[in-house]
Amino acid sequence: MPKTHTLEFREVNRDTFDLVCNGGKTLETRAATDKYAGIVAGDTIVFSCGNDTCTKEVIKVEKFPSIDAIYEKYQPQQINPTWKTGQDGRDAWGSFPNYTEKIKKFGLIALTLKK
Repeated sequence: MPKTHTLEFREVNRDTFDLVCNGGKTLETRAATDKYAGIVAGDTIVFSCGNDTCTKEVIKVEKFPSIDAIYEKYQPQQINPTWKTGQDGRDAWGSFPNYTEKIKKFGLIALTLKK
């Protein structure tokens, strides 16, 4: 039975939220903590940013042990169309409190979203 999950974006990341909602960004990544371990293909995610929400279906879930590992499969622009280099992604993930440490400990989960 598919489940519904809620994922929040910080207001400072509204541009990324907008890209997800309008289908411009179809690969959402998060540190693969227990919070995201239960997400499977077929589930629905309600993304929120402030008072705004949008809903997307998950069509694939992948787990990567590191940032280097995700870059072996995906180009930075495939993860976020605004990223030009791998360093852009490292900087973005590093902008979240303790995120680099979380990624080192748990890896990354990549959620492929239906447009």
